[in-house]
Amino acid sequence: MSYDLGVLLLRLVIGALLFGHGTQKLFGWFGGPGFAGARAMFGGHLRLRPATFWTAMAGLTEAGGGLLLALGLLNPLGSLAVIAAMVMAALLAHWPRVWLTENGMEYTLVLMAAATAIALGGPGRYSLDAILGIALPAPATFLVGLALVLFGVVAALAMRAPAAAEASQPTGA
Repeated sequence: MSYDLGVLLLRLVIGALLFGHGTQKLFGWFGGPGFAGARAMFGGHLRLRPATFWTAMAGLTEAGGGLLLALGLLNPLGSLAVIAAMVMAALLAHWPRVWLTENGMEYTLVLMAAATAIALGGPGRYSLDAILGIALPAPATFLVGLALVLFGVVAALAMRAPAAAEASQPTGA
């Protein structure tokens, strides 16, 4: 029972916060930039192309993954969405710094670890999966999903626009 309460608390806090974070990007809720502002950041500072697609993916993985995680529904899909969003955040916004005081990836690593623990340990008794009797094939769902996450990360990084310094330098000699 203590595991079930602990994982419920973890799911609710992380899931609700990531849901909020995603809706900041998608709709401007909770003081967020909204889709246009997030798209400007994704296409500008983060150099992701096409910016509209990657902005939608970020908002949907955070909001949708957070909601699935909080509800304990379709485990481990919510966790995989959280992991995908946090890998991208760690690589694009925080790398190579570690500590949060230096705008590092400390927080994103904690979220990835917690999401992975929930994905592997299950959503617990107090989840919609338990209530509805849903159990996706384990560990295959997690492993296939993780491979898809890594593919998506590589695709996003491969489609980034060149950095301004790289773009302004002459090519060839």
